[in-house]
This record gives sequence, C-alpha cells and structure tokens, in this order.
Amino acid sequence: MEPGFRSPLVDFFRRGEVARDVRLMAAQGALAPRAHEQLALLILLSDDPDPEISTSANATLDALPVEPLRAFLARSDAPGQMRDFFATRGVTAGALPASDASEPLVDAGADEAVDDTLAEETDDEDAAVIQDVSRLSIVQRMKLGMKGTKAHRARLIRDSNKLVAAAVLSSPKLTESEVEAFAKMANVSEEVLRTIAMNRTWVKNYGVVSGLTRNPKTPPAISMQMVQRLNERDLKMLTMDRNVPEAVRLAARKFLRKGPKDMS
Repeated sequence: MEPGFRSPLVDFFRRGEVARDVRLMAAQGALAPRAHEQLALLILLSDDPDPEISTSANATLDALPVEPLRAFLARSDAPGQMRDFFATRGVTAGALPASDASEPLVDAGADEAVDDTLAEETDDEDAAVIQDVSRLSIVQRMKLGMKGTKAHRARLIRDSNKLVAAAVLSSPKLTESEVEAFAKMANVSEEVLRTIAMNRTWVKNYGVVSGLTRNPKTPPAISMQMVQRLNERDLKMLTMDRNVPEAVRLAARKFLRKGPKDMS
C-alpha cells in the first residue's frame, strides 16, 4: 500500500533500489530519522515480497505506541492514506495532534543515536565538529543528514552511501538555497542530481535549473530537458562550456536561435 508520504528517502525505497539488509533494518524501525519516514517505510515494507521483511515490518507496526501514533495521525501533515492504513488496523487519529514529529515513534536504533551537540549549530562548523562525521555509522550519518546543521548537510550530500544523501534531501531543515548549491556541485552523485531534478518544487527555482544544466555530472537527458528554460545569457555561456556534453551544447545553440525568454 502507498503511504501517501513522499520524500527522497521514501522514494528511494519505493523504487526498489534498496538492498535486503537495509530494508530489513527499516522494517525493524531502525533506519528512519523521523516519524514521517518511519511510518511511510513501515507501510511500504509491510507487503514486501520478502516474507521476513514484511513480517518484521508488521511486527514493528503492531509494537508502535498507540497514543503517540494517534497523536501523529491527528497532525495536519499526516497523509490520508496513512490514516486509512492504520484505521484498518484499529488505530484512528487522536483528539490532540502531536506538536513534534522530528523523532521516530519507536527508535529501534537507540544505540545508533547521534550526540545532540553534534547536530547543533556552532561558530566553527567547518572544523573539528564536521570531521567527526567520518567516524559515524551509516544510520548515524542518515540521522545527522536529516537533523544536523547546514554544514553537515553540505558534507553528507557527498556521502558515498546513497541513503545518506537521500536523508539529507529529506531534511525538513533543507533550504532552497542549499538545493541550488547542491545542483551546482560536481562532486555529488548522479542520483542526487536526478532526485533534485524530479522535485517539482525545487525546479521552479531558476538557480536550480541553471545549476543542473551546467553541471557536468547531470545526466544529459535531464540537462537537455531543462535547456529550454534558460535565459539568453545562460544559453550563450552553455554553448561555450566544454565541461558539459556536446549534445547539451547543441541543444543550447538550438534554443538560442529560437530566442528564449528572459527568466533570470
């Protein structure tokens, strides 16, 4: 069943690109950094084709604390599909909504907790506190990517593990200016750039579109779709940019001749 909640992390699982051992961790409630992702993943995995994973997910769902769950379901941002799913299991929205959903309802990864001081803003974020990230486990890095600081997100978006980068892009703290900066980074994975390009809200930002189009790591199929949205100045720069694929430069020349609208 679809949980009705979308985020880069949840979409990663929805596409079926997650290894079995990681799906099993999520089914045990140990992977999601906050309630929205945790419940969405448990719903998705409750009918996983792997019997052990589906059984584990359903067991975790049955073990969720009822009153905190009812309070979560009473929140205005709790999807209707999620409420319907739990209604079939005899759990309905409570009278009072939960004021905070930044933590999972059950933390099966308690031993993977991140030190709160690590996730706090500091005066020197690019120094020692960021170096601590390299010593964290994957689950800890995911939690820090979703709950940490801007500097943590800038570091972890380049993480070699796709789930960590997906957690960064799922962070409720993530700003549009950060997404624009990520779109320009040549040292992030193609998966990150593809995820940004698939987000309708983010690609309404001209800076994000421009960054993706000029990024040599962006898959050409995505770049060529966005070329037509560039203004004349950026199209001219793109035609001379030897870092991007030739097909993208040719597409820029084509639209330049058509006379694009000024969108800057």
